[in-house]
Amino acid sequence: MNLEEAGKLAEAHAAEGRERELAALRAQWDDEIEAVARDADYRLRVLGYRSIALFRFRAKLELLRRGLDDESPAVRGAALISLETLSRDHPGDVNGFRPLLNEIAARDPNQAVRRLAIFCFKNGTPQADTIRILDGIAADDEQDREVRDSARKVALLLTKKQNLKR
Repeated sequence: MNLEEAGKLAEAHAAEGRERELAALRAQWDDEIEAVARDADYRLRVLGYRSIALFRFRAKLELLRRGLDDESPAVRGAALISLETLSRDHPGDVNGFRPLLNEIAARDPNQAVRRLAIFCFKNGTPQADTIRILDGIAADDEQDREVRDSARKVALLLTKKQNLKR
């Protein structure tokens, strides 16, 4: 079995709530995921960072931080997808990455990466600084339309969450 197949199996175990089997796969593939995420080939790094989500490998959050700083937009995107997946059940994960996510959402040169960073915010707690950043992106006519639309939708969602807390 290769890492891609193991990732699919891990995702199935996670979906079925088979924690013991998932933990066994994590233990078996831990070093491999780490090595692949650090490979010189960006395609392998993408697989490594995507595997973090498939294995629900929360112990690899610091490795995800490295992926968010990667030179490859594909790798940054894979790391963001993993962060979004992990943060569905653990909103605090987004909060731990918030300054970096704010920076990526506002300034990453790749529009798809920016949209993925914006999408991650929906799982976090609503914070005024992030809502302001998203509102600024949404109002900026020089931004890509899809980035503006994503920012507007997530800002509205966070504003609703914020209002429900009051």
